[in-house]
This record gives sequence, structure tokens and C-alpha cells, in this order.
Amino acid sequence: MSHHLDSPLARQDPRLDITDLFVFRGDRGTVFAADHSHSFAGPDAPKGLHPEGRYEIKIDGNGDAVEDLTFRFTFGERDAEGIQSFSLHAGDELIAEGRMGEVVELRGGGRVWTGQAGDPFWIEPDVLHAVGQAFQHGTTVDLTGWNPDKAGNLFAGHTVYSTVLELPDEELLRIAGPDGRIGVWLQTSLATDSGGWRPINRAGLPMIHPLFTQYDEDLGDRLNTNGPADDIRIHGDVVRSKVAGVVRAYGTSADPDAYAQMVVERIFPNMLPYTIGTKAGFTFAGWNGRAMTDNAPDVMFSFAANTPLTLGIGKESVTSKPRNEFPYLPPVTED
Repeated sequence: MSHHLDSPLARQDPRLDITDLFVFRGDRGTVFAADHSHSFAGPDAPKGLHPEGRYEIKIDGNGDAVEDLTFRFTFGERDAEGIQSFSLHAGDELIAEGRMGEVVELRGGGRVWTGQAGDPFWIEPDVLHAVGQAFQHGTTVDLTGWNPDKAGNLFAGHTVYSTVLELPDEELLRIAGPDGRIGVWLQTSLATDSGGWRPINRAGLPMIHPLFTQYDEDLGDRLNTNGPADDIRIHGDVVRSKVAGVVRAYGTSADPDAYAQMVVERIFPNMLPYTIGTKAGFTFAGWNGRAMTDNAPDVMFSFAANTPLTLGIGKESVTSKPRNEFPYLPPVTED
């Protein structure tokens, strides 16, 4: 999983669970695609997006890991056909209203869409769990008995509920630095009885939770409760220890602790970096946004372990392929 059902808190209501964040160049500008509410939660799980939740895209433009721009989606109740209305705010300003499945044009040339889509992400469960065990116990990744020729995508045919926001580059460049660089993360929150908001799930870079929290659910919850600016201070030591344990087991670094420190400083603050106006690619060569066909598991597993690791599957294992036109996500396919 990328961030699919990644913590006890997120699993309490899968509608508030973030599965993936994608940031890439679209037809009109920069696209922010956020996936939630995965069908993998099962047929009895609540569907759609939570009418008492809020779904935020947060953007940092000056590198301090504090949001300079926030786009906030909220949703109405599901109707008899399972459709929900939505509102979109930029800060305190209402900038769009509509219904799931409709493309809504924004003032200035942007556009927005929400609705159900095919899941563009892929994962091989045996490799996934073996990686989680290694980082939990400080060992090499044990794939004894695994046959890569029989590797399969756990999420083939599954669906998500998505929000897709495309903005003209000019709107983002006004908050970005001279290099056009931004950092992006997602936050879901649930309204409380006292009138406040309880943070439920946060996601920036892919694969953080699969690496470090599959078998450390307390850490899984704690990673969702603070903002990116506090990541190193709060979580740096535990993640550093997990990485050093695996690298030491492989013997791929003369100084595993120093390598682990480099990993911590690369993944924290946990934001997805992107340079406005460029082609996205989350690859071994560098991290610049994330396209829907990027092989994030192979990249992140190998980087954190300091040794080549692969799922044995790729974008071909996705049942429904991403579209070239807005809203870009794969359509839902019928069984």
C-alpha cells in the first residue's frame, strides 16, 4: 500500500484515509490529485467522502514546511445514487461548488473534479510485508519462497474517491520562490463535538507508512498528528533507527547511522517537492512531483534500504489506466 489504510486512526473511517498524492503537469497548469476512501476497506465500509470531514491540499512556497496556500474540500451527504455535493475554499474564500462527476471551471482558468475513480497505484503484497518486517526488526528483506514470476497487484480492479484540482501556473508561482519550487502535502480532519477539527491522516511523499509503520501502528498514528515542520524533531530518531538497522544488516554503508541521517533529512519535512511548469517524475534520478505511472515503491524501498528492491510488477498491472485528459485518473471499470 502507499498510504492505504495506513494507521488505526485512518482505518476507523476509510473515507478519511488518504491513499495517494500526485502532483504533475496538466493541460492547463499544475495538477493536484488526491485519492481517498479505498474499496480495499471492504463492502461494508462507508462509501464516498465524509460529510463531517475536510480534505486539504497544503502548499508551501518558501521552504519553511508551513502552508502558504490551502485548498479545502468539504462534502455533503450521499444521495440515493451515491453522489455528493462539494465546496472548495482557497483559504477562507469559496471558489467552487459542484457535484461529484462534474467538471467545475474556476475563475482564472483552473478547474476541479471530484468522484470515484480506478486506483492507479500498484503494490505486491509479499514484497510489501517483507519490507515492513525488515524495517521493524532491523534485518534484510526476507523474500524466501517468493516467486517474482507470480507477482501480482493487490489493488488491481479497486477504486478510490478522488479530488482533482488543476491550477494555472501563475497562481502558484506567486507563492513559490525564485526557483518555482513548492512542497505539497494532504491533510484530512474530522469535525469534533466541541467545534474543532481532529487530524486524521497526512501524506506527502509516497511509501512513508509502508516503510516504517506496518508493524508500528503507534508511529502510524503519530505521523498523522503534527505538521511537516515538526517531523524531524518528533519522528527523526525513530525513523533514523529503523533505516540504520536495515542498512547495517545489508552492509551497504560504512556508516549506517550517517546514511540513515541522510534519509531522514531527505524525507522530512514530509512534503512532495515539485517545480512549477516542469515534467513530474518520482524516480531514482530525483523527486519532482509524482506522475500516476511512477514506480514509487521501487524508488522508496531501494532508497531507504540502500540496496536494490523491486516489486516485480509495474504500471502494466493497473486494471484501468490513467487518462491523458482531465481529470486524468483512471475511470472506474465494471467487473
